Amino acid sequence: MNFKADQFTVRGKLIENAPLAPYTWFRVGGPADVLFLPDDEDDLSSFLSGLPADIPVTVLGVGSNVIVRDGGIEGVVVRLMGKYWGAIEQTDPLNLFARSGALDLSVAKYAARVGVSGFGFLSGIPGSLGGATRTNAGCYGRELKDILVSIEAIDRAGEKIVYSGPLAETKDNPVELSYRHSDLPADVIVTGLHLQGTGVGEPDDLVAEIEAHQARRAETQPIKDKTSGSTFANPDPPGTPDQRSSWKLIDAAGCRGLRVGGAQVSEKHCNFLINTGDARASDLEALGELVRARVLETSGVDLRWEVRRIGRL
Repeated sequence: MNFKADQFTVRGKLIENAPLAPYTWFRVGGPADVLFLPDDEDDLSSFLSGLPADIPVTVLGVGSNVIVRDGGIEGVVVRLMGKYWGAIEQTDPLNLFARSGALDLSVAKYAARVGVSGFGFLSGIPGSLGGATRTNAGCYGRELKDILVSIEAIDRAGEKIVYSGPLAETKDNPVELSYRHSDLPADVIVTGLHLQGTGVGEPDDLVAEIEAHQARRAETQPIKDKTSGSTFANPDPPGTPDQRSSWKLIDAAGCRGLRVGGAQVSEKHCNFLINTGDARASDLEALGELVRARVLETSGVDLRWEVRRIGRL
């Protein structure tokens, strides 16, 4: 790659051959050729506008729903985390603005403190808003599209763009969101979201709702392990009752506790893969493909990865 960090003037940080495993929940994967930690939108826009078009750019948020492969990631990895990128503010009685590095749980808690209802479901989604936007993440019967007014973003050329969400008054440049999918262009980097709640609520009640969601997660998911969010999306459209949940299909295929190297299907919730301590990214990906093959053989359902797998093998 024809890239030297000292060729660029940025206010953030450019780090060559930067380890990425510490930034992912699985704690696996090789390094980024270059890691860029921009200070703000203008810093990111300026950098992208001067970056040669043949250098690939990959966005990494909190790393909750991703497997970085063992060969690392070619080109530049942009990571939008830290105090600036995690900012959240109330813009009117029902609306919030949050930058893409804000954790979903943090947005839910902020909304509860200021008495805006409709955000509690975010507390059940691991990761940050930027990643949630890409997959239209959802939980407890609600999805990001249910609260989305608009998306602020920057394209590969450094141009700033605004996309209209389902709750926008005008539908200029609309984004389409469906089950675990958005049609945002692959080269667009989400920088902020305008969100709208469903009403004014009592903060104590909203906090209690979040605490109930968190307790439910702790009881049913391996949140203390090195894991990610759900590995596979539920079948869409749903099939028979026994085929509507990926975990039921995985369990029926006899995969609970299945291992490849240091990777294991969780005993607690079998739609979660876990790093038992010494897994490589290749172990996790191979285990996921083995699970898919067994489910296809036993039930005829071809499971779709919800966890992103990125980088060189």
